[in-house]
Amino acid sequence: MSDSDVRGGGVPDSPDALREVFADEVVTRALARDVQLPYNAGTAVLITLDNGHDHTKPNTFGPAGLLSLNDAIEAARARTDIAAVAITGKPFIFAVGADLTGVPQVRTREQAHAVARLGHDVFRKLGELDVPTFAFVNGAAMGGGVEVALHCRYRTVSSGVPAFALPETFLGLVPGWGGTYLLPHLIGAEKALKLIIDNPLAQNRMIKGPEVHALGIADAMFEPADFVEESLRWAARVVTGETAVERPEVDRGAAWDQAVANARFALEGRLHGAAPAPVRALELVAAAKDRTRDEGFAAEDDALADLIMSEELAAGLYAFDLNQKRARRPAGAPDKALARPVTKVGVVGAGLMAGQLALLFARRLGVPVVMTDLDQERLDRGVGYVHGEVDRLLAKGRINPDQANRLKGQVSGSLTKDAFADADFVIEAVFERMDVKKQVFAEVEAVVPAEAVLATNTSSLSITEMAADLRHPERVVGFHFFNPVAVLPLLEIVRGERTDDATLATAFATAKQLKKSAVLCKDAPAFVVNRLLTLFMGEVLAAVEEGTEPEVADRAVAPLGLPMTPLMLLQLVGPAVALHVAETLHEAFPDRFGVSPQLRALVESGRTAVYGPDLTIDPEVRALFTGGAAPSSEEQILQRALEALAREIRLMLDEGVVAEPADIDLCLIAGAGWPFHLGGITPYLDRSGVSEKVNGARFHSGRPRAV
Repeated sequence: MSDSDVRGGGVPDSPDALREVFADEVVTRALARDVQLPYNAGTAVLITLDNGHDHTKPNTFGPAGLLSLNDAIEAARARTDIAAVAITGKPFIFAVGADLTGVPQVRTREQAHAVARLGHDVFRKLGELDVPTFAFVNGAAMGGGVEVALHCRYRTVSSGVPAFALPETFLGLVPGWGGTYLLPHLIGAEKALKLIIDNPLAQNRMIKGPEVHALGIADAMFEPADFVEESLRWAARVVTGETAVERPEVDRGAAWDQAVANARFALEGRLHGAAPAPVRALELVAAAKDRTRDEGFAAEDDALADLIMSEELAAGLYAFDLNQKRARRPAGAPDKALARPVTKVGVVGAGLMAGQLALLFARRLGVPVVMTDLDQERLDRGVGYVHGEVDRLLAKGRINPDQANRLKGQVSGSLTKDAFADADFVIEAVFERMDVKKQVFAEVEAVVPAEAVLATNTSSLSITEMAADLRHPERVVGFHFFNPVAVLPLLEIVRGERTDDATLATAFATAKQLKKSAVLCKDAPAFVVNRLLTLFMGEVLAAVEEGTEPEVADRAVAPLGLPMTPLMLLQLVGPAVALHVAETLHEAFPDRFGVSPQLRALVESGRTAVYGPDLTIDPEVRALFTGGAAPSSEEQILQRALEALAREIRLMLDEGVVAEPADIDLCLIAGAGWPFHLGGITPYLDRSGVSEKVNGARFHSGRPRAV
């Protein structure tokens, strides 16, 4: 394909026409300069990707950026005096993939296909030059950034690279600029599928520089301080033949087929066909085994064109914007200038949740954290848990020995709350009973400084009532985490009737330091996530009470592709906690929230697990879940659950529990693992027609917007 083919000539789907679609593109320019390679290896053209901004605005590839790179490659190809071409990024950033800002403006499949084809047409030239090509992955690399490196003949990576990933299936796309073809042929199908499917669906997991090297994606790894210089020296040795790059032979036979079969089985069990992008990516990898490169790239073009025009991508981009934009600018948060510094944290309690909180505060805030409990045994167990988790982080290489020692030194225990005398922020994580929590706060208020924030991790109780008997109720705030604390990013910040702006601002500032997605909630029963999940689970349990087999009811929500079934969620939360929240909501809204007799019987039986070791429902639990003579089908249960959610969300918005539907969506995505491909609960209810059926109107008048 010639340069004029890439450039296009004004036709609707030409690259130049695409630039009009991506009018807001922050252009990443390809800045080329000559460098003399050591060891008399000759001249190399070093192309640096740079959008002119610092690392907070990473390099991306839109049409204009791709054409800039095309110009740099073509200029190098025209020369006869060079020995190599290398590509790297600006400080801390290699490139993080396609510019997604213009994607919502793509109106036709032809335009979508042109976007896909342009990436291939430009990137593939790096693999077709007559001289060796090198990618020096100096910083974060995702999506198209990974793919442009794959097109090069050789790759180096910095040991300091913090994030390397192919996150496309997380959003509703596929790695469509060579990723599904080049990566499995480089490292094998099994390893490639982990990056293409497994990691994106595991909360968009990233890998770091050392793992990139260990997987065989990079041929060499160097330290960040002199990464480019060392990479050039290594490249020179490759050019001169002093260094020969040897890669393991990829098994393109039974091992490839088995990896695809395993991935297909896991994907079906996880998503039940609910998300098309991972399935499409898997099909591309499966077929790549026997395809030529041209055939593989053409198939990627078709897949990208289809998915760019899909509702799934629109949903994924909305969900992505929720996490990237709205989570960083929470609606209703007071002026951050009002926030007070937090130099010491107190944690009331030493149980599992308290231990998770203590470790999080110590790691993210870097301040002393002191835990209290009723006796030395519980306290030792709580502090011991934190120290054990620190040891696990050390063993995994997540922290170094100095950091481990510092963390252990920061977390201590005390049998008396006098240890909170100089704490700026005290959070309680004790038994979920109002009288217990009120007593705890009365004891804490007696010893803490006048402006210390008193935070509660309650999952359902009233903040206003909890603070009512204190001398300073204005400094009490809800600070509700989700379990496991280290994994789920949501933090519901709840304002009581008398919570003041300074307390609220401190809560939001602390949440940001903890790297959590904070959503402001009104002091309403069970706030957002637990209110909706309790309702959702309640509909499933009601169907069981009416005579539906537990397995049928549990399977009813499979089309949504949720991370776990309702009964699995019940086991994770714990039947006793679920019953307590149900009772709280029943007391507040008796017409909409019931209390399942079967759930109560389960709690009274003392059982905490619903499933046995073989992942089937425990026979004794199943015996409790019997009765009723009016079973429902899976479709009926799903429909009634969705309709109940639509009604409740409308009521919550009318009550002002949160500012907008986007906050409901962010809560469920960040706190309950609601799938990205659904784009949040409210757009899904709109698309499926449930919103209009139940409420007479959609939650969003047009395309959902995160901000």
